Amino acid sequence: MDFQHRPGGKTGGGGVASWAETNRDRRERLRQLALETIDLAKDPYFMKNHLGSYECKLCLTLHNNEGSYLAHTQGKKHQSNLARRAAKEANDSPSLPAPAKARVDIKKFVKIGRPGYRVTKQLDPELNQQSLLFQIDYPEIGENIVPRHRFMSAYEQKIEPPDRRWQYLLFAAEPYETIGFKVPSREVDKTEEKFWTLWNKEAKQFFLQFAFKVEPPKGSVPKFPGGPNAETGPQPPQQNTPN
Repeated sequence: MDFQHRPGGKTGGGGVASWAETNRDRRERLRQLALETIDLAKDPYFMKNHLGSYECKLCLTLHNNEGSYLAHTQGKKHQSNLARRAAKEANDSPSLPAPAKARVDIKKFVKIGRPGYRVTKQLDPELNQQSLLFQIDYPEIGENIVPRHRFMSAYEQKIEPPDRRWQYLLFAAEPYETIGFKVPSREVDKTEEKFWTLWNKEAKQFFLQFAFKVEPPKGSVPKFPGGPNAETGPQPPQQNTPN
């Protein structure tokens, strides 16, 4: 036979493998791979009968050795039977109730308007340090409620176009609406004597004072924003509740 001119043939390399030989080599490779990765002791469908051969309880097939069984488990028949069994068990098993989600009680209250306030601008003549003192009146504040405050950047609010020169100081206490004040976006001095808060339960007044850090002169510094009343300071109320 002329192997040199046979399609797929190569002189000195033998003939082209038949379909049966190719299939046998493929099953042998699958068997070797399965032996390395599968633990038969954990396979619920693997069983050794009294004759010494092996059975697949899922597909009801007989196998002469473990390698033959492992090659069978990688085949289409066994895989389709596994999928069919899994679908049947899913339909037969009762549906388990979904775990209950943690419920968060949402506070509901009727807002009664904005609180009264007073803003005092201060200047330390020795350090040339600017500071602000806020007094917020909450005569109808809810029981066991302590007023809260936080600083908010200009990019968080949705009332005005963002301007990085300014930031907002918010105050909130139920059942009053949240109010906000527009202040220069400068670094705040967080030392105890410069930054402090006080809640007077008897007078129902909340005080907050903070100072801006002293910066070396580098051109013009943003002035405090004006408002309807220059003595009390700005009053652009915001609706964002602080955390």
